[in-house]
Amino acid sequence: MHYLTVSFSHKNSDIAVREKLAFTDTSKEEALSGLTKNEAISEAIIVSTCNRVEILVSTSNTECAADAIFDILQKHSRLDRNELEERADVFENESAVHHLFAVTSSLDSVVIGETQIAGQIKDALKFANERGFCANKLNRLMQYAFKCAAEVRNQTEIAKKPVSVASVAVDKAKKMLGTLEGHTGVVIGTGEMGEITCKYLLANGANVILVSRSRQKAEKMALELGCGASGAEFSEVSRLINEHTLLFSATGADYPIIQNDIVEKRDFHRYWFDISVPRDIEISGFDNIDVVTVDDLKDIVEQNQMLRAEEARIAYGIVGRYTMEFFRWINTLSVDPIIKELRKKAQQIAEKEIKNAIKKGFFAPQQEEEITKLLHSAFKKFMHDPTVNLKALANSPKLEEVVESLKYLHNLSDEAKLKGTHKCTYQEDEAKG
Repeated sequence: MHYLTVSFSHKNSDIAVREKLAFTDTSKEEALSGLTKNEAISEAIIVSTCNRVEILVSTSNTECAADAIFDILQKHSRLDRNELEERADVFENESAVHHLFAVTSSLDSVVIGETQIAGQIKDALKFANERGFCANKLNRLMQYAFKCAAEVRNQTEIAKKPVSVASVAVDKAKKMLGTLEGHTGVVIGTGEMGEITCKYLLANGANVILVSRSRQKAEKMALELGCGASGAEFSEVSRLINEHTLLFSATGADYPIIQNDIVEKRDFHRYWFDISVPRDIEISGFDNIDVVTVDDLKDIVEQNQMLRAEEARIAYGIVGRYTMEFFRWINTLSVDPIIKELRKKAQQIAEKEIKNAIKKGFFAPQQEEEITKLLHSAFKKFMHDPTVNLKALANSPKLEEVVESLKYLHNLSDEAKLKGTHKCTYQEDEAKG
C-alpha cells in the first residue's frame, strides 16, 4: 500500500486555474466515486479550498493512481491534460505524508499559521468517510496529521496570533482606506470565511451588513456577532453594493454572483474583495471599483511569512519527526500479523502432537491441559526475542526482507503478508528542514 497526493495550490496555479479545478459537493462525490472504482485506488479524499485542490489516495500502484487522478481532473476542469501534469506537485509515500502534515499544520498556506485549513481538511475527511470513500488507511494517516498540527500549534508561536485570508483582506482594506471606522462592509456569505471577515471588520471599527440567501440565517448570525452587525437577504445585494464602499464576497457559488448587470456607476470609489474560489465577482468597465482577489494579497502574505520564518523552521522539524513516527508506527502494526500467524501455527502443531502422544499412550489424557500450558509457555519465551527484534526493525529498510524470509522459512499464509510497509528514508537533519 502506498500514499499519493496530487496538489494544485497558490504555489503552482493562479486563481484562474484553481477556480476551474475547484469542487462542489456534487462534483467531489462524483470524482471520489470514479477514483475508488479504479483497481489501484482503495481510498481517496479531496480537499478543495480557495487556495488549493488536492487529491490524496491510498493505492497499490502510484503510477496507475496518478493516471486515474489526472483523468478525473481533466474531465472535471476541462483543462489540458499536459498543463495539469506540468503544474501539479505530485508527492508519493513519505513525501505525501510530509506534505499532508505540513498542509494540515498551516505551513503550506498562503498565510502561514492561518486557522482554517485544519478544519477544512477535517471536513474533507468527514465527507469521504460518510460516503464510504475513506477507511482505515487514510483515517489513521489523518489522525496523525491532526496530532501533528496540534503539536505545531502548542509548541510554536505560529498560530498565537490567528491569521487568515479574511483577516489579510480586511488589513488590505484598512491600508487602502486609512481607517475602517465609520465605513460599512457588505459581507456576502455566512460560512466560516464570511463570519471571520465580519469579526475582523467589527474589530476594526466598521459596521457590517451580512448577506445570505436566508434572511433568517443572516439576522441570526448578525445577532451573535453583536453591535454593528445587521442581516440582509440576497435579493438586496444589488442595492447594497451600489450604496457602500466596501464589499467582501465569500460564498461557495460555482459561478460569479456579481456581474455588470447589477452594478451601477457611482461617483465614489469602491473596494471589493473577492475571497472565493471560484470567483464571485466578474465585472468590467468600472474605473472606480478596485477588485481584489486572493492572489492580490501577496504583499501582506510575504510580510507574514518573513515574520513567521523562524517559527516555521521549528514547525517543519515537528512535521519531519511526525512523518518518521507515523511510518515507524505503521510498520510496527504490520509486524503483528507475522507474530500472530507464527503463534497460531505453533499452537496448532502443539495441540496436534499432544493428541497424538496421548493416543499412543505417552501421556495420560488428564495431563493434556498441563502439557499444553507448558508448551505454550515455552513457545511464548521462544518468541520474545524475535518479536522485540522485528519491532525494532520497524523503521529499517531490512524489515520487508526479514519478514519475507520468515514467511518463506515457516511457510506462512498470505494473511501474514506485510501490509502497508514503507521504507522511511528521512534523516534527522532533513526532518528539521
